[in-house]
Amino acid sequence: MRRMDTKTTEKTEEAAVRPDSESTGGAAVTDGADLTAERGADRDAEGDDESARDEAAVVAAGPEGTGVGAAAAAVVSAALSVVALTGTWTGRVVAERETLVGQIKTSGTGTPAQQISEIYGDAWHSTALVNGVFALLAVLVAVLVLALPRRPLRVRAIAVAGAVLGGLGLLLSAGTYFDLFLSLPTAGS
Repeated sequence: MRRMDTKTTEKTEEAAVRPDSESTGGAAVTDGADLTAERGADRDAEGDDESARDEAAVVAAGPEGTGVGAAAAAVVSAALSVVALTGTWTGRVVAERETLVGQIKTSGTGTPAQQISEIYGDAWHSTALVNGVFALLAVLVAVLVLALPRRPLRVRAIAVAGAVLGGLGLLLSAGTYFDLFLSLPTAGS
């Protein structure tokens, strides 16, 4: 195998520079393989310059240069907003607990108005409070993402969506908690 490589190298060297009196007036003509190698070396040097610039930009940007953490936080904000609007398992458990506590407090001795307030009103308000906490978390995370500098447009868009939905969740939770949208039913006389 080694002999073949040596012969191939010798032939390539001979073919690389040969006299050509017809086309160049006796000047040496460079083989196409050498031109390709020179062009490849030029491209490699340009590629090295570009990769060095890219690496310098990443180093200068620091950890926030990738934007993965901000993108994840924006998605979390949007998810928390949706959870605040649709309700959570935690809110349901808290509401069920309040219903049970209300039943225990008013068992047999409470007036109908007290029963409505203790059994249903407290559960309703507890659900609104839990959903409001999730909405507040969504807004805080979204504002944090929006406050960070140099975020890509898609990350900012998701964070704005999380902030808007979180704000809507806060409004709905506050309205439910303070009985602004619907009031508790009243007992007939």
